[in-house]
Order: sequence, then structure tokens, then C-alpha cells
Amino acid sequence: MSARPTFPPHTLRQYAFLADGHRGALIGPRGEIAWLCAPAWDSGAVFADLLGGPGVYAVTPRDPFVWGGYYEPGTLVWRSRWTTTSTRIECREALATPADPHRVTLLRRVEAGEHRVVVDVVLDVAPDFGRASPSLGRPERDGAAAWTWRCGALHVRWQGAAHARRTRDGSLRLRLEVPAGGRHDLVLELSDRPPPEPVPAQHLWSATQRWWRDTVPAHQDSAAPRDTRHGYAGLRGLTAPGGGMVAAATVGLPERAAAGRNYDYRYVWLRDQAYAGQAVAVSGPDPLLDEAVAFTTAKVLEHGPLLAPAYRLDGRLPPHEETLDLPGYPGGQVVVGNWVRGQFQLDMCGELMQLYAASGRHDHLGSEDVQAVSVLTDLVEQRWREPDAGVWELVDDWWTHSRLACVAGLRAVAGHVATSDAPRLLTLADGILAETSTRCLNADGSWRQAPDRPGVDAALLMAVVRGALPADDQRSVATLAAVTDQLVQDGYVYRYAADQEPLGQAEGAFLLCGFAMSLAQLAAGDEVEAFRWFERQRAAAGPAGLLSEEFDVRQRQMRANLPQGFVHALLIECGLRLGRTGRGRAAGAP
Repeated sequence: MSARPTFPPHTLRQYAFLADGHRGALIGPRGEIAWLCAPAWDSGAVFADLLGGPGVYAVTPRDPFVWGGYYEPGTLVWRSRWTTTSTRIECREALATPADPHRVTLLRRVEAGEHRVVVDVVLDVAPDFGRASPSLGRPERDGAAAWTWRCGALHVRWQGAAHARRTRDGSLRLRLEVPAGGRHDLVLELSDRPPPEPVPAQHLWSATQRWWRDTVPAHQDSAAPRDTRHGYAGLRGLTAPGGGMVAAATVGLPERAAAGRNYDYRYVWLRDQAYAGQAVAVSGPDPLLDEAVAFTTAKVLEHGPLLAPAYRLDGRLPPHEETLDLPGYPGGQVVVGNWVRGQFQLDMCGELMQLYAASGRHDHLGSEDVQAVSVLTDLVEQRWREPDAGVWELVDDWWTHSRLACVAGLRAVAGHVATSDAPRLLTLADGILAETSTRCLNADGSWRQAPDRPGVDAALLMAVVRGALPADDQRSVATLAAVTDQLVQDGYVYRYAADQEPLGQAEGAFLLCGFAMSLAQLAAGDEVEAFRWFERQRAAAGPAGLLSEEFDVRQRQMRANLPQGFVHALLIECGLRLGRTGRGRAAGAP
């Protein structure tokens, strides 16, 4: 492990996100690529500075500076922007698209303002969290003035740094000067096979710009077009073209300091992808919807009653959990793999049926998709009476939300199967709702978490959003009131009262639940409250507009893995649904 320059970690709101669908990177305010796994999402990290591990790639102004930055609209092309004591510097950052699943190409373009600029560049590639073999041979400059070498199983090529010097710690360093008004390109490629002939940087930038322009819709029909478009770009970056959407880009970012809840989310959660598909379907048929259905159908038909909650991007199950011997992000530890592979989550079946219903509304269901609906129906019929891990992946119990998600899914998809099959789905939905109502209601008429758990759960807000029962049903009204009374603090919503502790003591508020509250208020007919909740949740983002899973209300900080796909999915759904209201149209949505 090399002793490289130290780039201490930042609060999560200070990181930007680069992605190409096959892998993603986090970049900090000092221009450091602090996190990148290559060649795939669930590969070992080559840059793990975020977790106190080896490997980093930084472009940093030499003079004192203050930091800023912004995304080019509708893209994950980030512009780091530094104002120094003498000038302004920008560094344009992106993972090249369309992407090669075997090779990540990281583009960095340093641009000078009115004066000459000087930046320090350091590159330290450390595959598999630094566990891979050191370089097999010294880096060498080839005929194109690029550095090329092998590092573990990876082939590395770095263009634009011909004058870099190799230091004793194994890193490459460069003092880069860019004249006033000038620019300089750095192109880093990491691949599990020998790279092809190099492509000029300008061609890579043009192709990347064109890909994002052709991929991300304008979403002018949203109540918040810019944030909805940016959220869509984030989901696109998390989704392999034609494949699955990973839940988040990172591992081991703690939900609570030293609380032991550190997870690896670089896998495809079928539920999360269902949320994303349903969100983009609000405005019409969409490639993200079609990809969510295609990935789901392949897994449902392959695994049937053994369907797992999550998979690797290549369709395999996630590996078992393993704790790595790294310092970790402050307050956390580095855990790779995920224990979810052995769970049964009944609510997932209902969410997937809702996904198929969304696809059916746009006449995009194929014969295999309808076959998958039949498999899911069989699974629900066989197992809805059993305990399951539920949406929050807790101990097995008779979770109310799981049953209501299935009720909503069965009813929604019944209109998209053969006429002769629909009565079976509707009868099953009625039976589940009746039994759940008998076992899972509190004295005030609100839903409880489970028969032996009288507390309310914010996930139960989705019952009315997804149509398990009407908004004016007493159970819906009472549950909305109970969540508002028991789980809300300063405009944010907690999942549930953990172990009856005060809110915020055991965990942060869940941004997903805040957006669910917005949708529930909209379903109840209160547009003002729906907008208020929507605005409050999206205000939790930092300068890069990214949202994590949790928000620490007291410290006003995001917590856990970043960016969290299902949070951005519900942001998109809220924006699109609110844009259709009278207030949304008055705000500018057509």
C-alpha cells in the first residue's frame, strides 16, 4: 500500500457523482476522485480514499482556493470550480459515454480563466482496495506520450501527463500549467483487458455530450424541471444500459456513527428499480421503465419462488458480507457484500406487480412479462401468510406494509392480464386486505407495523399512493394523521420510532419517507402540503443536488450511501405528479 498524499473525507453534501451506468465515482471539493470501483460497480475500489483506503486521483489548485461546482444540465458532467486568490479555474469531469462494460474512461479537462493557472495532479491506482499486486513492471510512456502499465488485473493508460514523474511511494505526480484562456485534457483508462487504440479527448467529450443529450428528457412537465431532470440523469448513471439499476454507488457510509449499520448497495434491488420504473412512467413510456421490466422478468422467470431481493448487475446473487481492514468513512466500517441475499421480502412482489402495471399502461408488456406476473401471483398466494423481512429488511414478521403493497400490486396489474385471470388477482387482493385489516389496525383506525407492533410506519403511507385503498378510507386518514403526529420532526419523516427511542436518537430521517408523505398528501387532495413536503426534502441536497438515504435533522447532514437511487426515484415521481396539479402548472409546468 503506497503512502500517498492524504485527502481527508468531507461531509457527504460536498461530493459530486460521476457515472456511466457500469460504475460510478465520487469527487470531492479538492478535485480528488475519492471513490471508484473498476471495471464494474461491485469490483474492488481502485480509488478508496473516501474510506481511508489507498488510491486517489486528484487535480487540485496550487494556490489557496474556495470551492464550487455545477452539473451541465441534464448530464453527469460535473464542473469543479475553484476561485483562487488570483484567478478562476474549472475542471470538467466525466466518465465517458457510451460506456464499455470492460473499460472505464475518466475524462478531466482543466480550463484556465483570464490568467495562467497551476494545478497539482496526483494519480495512485490501487485495485481491489489495495489488495491487488503492485504494478507488474514500471509505468512506461508509449509512442503517444501516454503512461501505460499493469496494476493487478487491470490495464492502465493515462494520457495528457507525459511530464509526470513517478515518486518513491509509487504514485505519479504532475505540476500542470495551463495558459490564460487555455485548457488541458487528462484521460485515464482502466480496463480488465488490453485497451484499444487511444481516441482523441475531444472525440470522447463530444460523444459523451451527445449521449447525455440524447438520453435525458427535459421533463418540462415537472413542478421542478431542473431537479427532476438531474434526478433522471442520476438514475441513468446508476443503470447499466439495457440492464439493472444499482441501489447506490458506495459502500460502508454509516447511517449512524459507530452504530454498526454499514452496508454495500452496489447491487440491483428489484424493489428500488420498481420505484424508479414507476416514477419515470408518470410522464410516459421510458427506457428506464423498459429496462426495469426486462431485468425483473429475467430474474423472476429464472428463479421463480426463490426470487431474491437483490442481484449483481450480471444477474448473480450478491456475495456474502465481508468486513475489510480499512479505516472506513468516519463513524463507519467497510463492509462489502450484502446479507439480503437470504431474505424473503413479500412487499417486493407487490412493488414488481405495480411496475408491470405501469408498463402495461403504456402498452409495453410482452408475453414473458405477463408470464412473470403469473409467477409473482403464485408466490404471493403461497407465502403472504408467512412472516417476511419487509421493506426495511428487518427481522421476519407479519409486516403490514408488505401485505398492502401486494394488495396494491394485484389490483393494479389485474387490468393487464388475461380477462380470465383477473378475478383471481382481485379475489386474492381482497382476501389479503381483509385479513390485514383484522390483524393490523390500531384502536384509532390507523395501520400498525405488524400485529404485535402497535407503532405506525411511514412506509404505510404508500398504501394510498399505490391504490391499496382510497385516500378517504378511514384507515388511510388515520394513518396519515398518525405518521404526521408520531414520525415527523422539522419537516422530515422517520421510518418508525426505533425501540421507542426519541426521534433522531437511533437513526436519521428517511428522505424516501418525506417524498412518500408528499405523494400521500397529494393523494389526499392537499396540494399545498404536498408541495411543502416536496420542497423540504429536496432542500436536503448539497451543491451537487445529490440525496443520500437518511438526513440527520439536528446536524443538517446527509447520512448513509450516496447517491441513493430510490430517493431520487421518488423525487422524480413527486415532481412529475405535482407538475400536473393546478399549482404545478401555475409554477410553469405545461
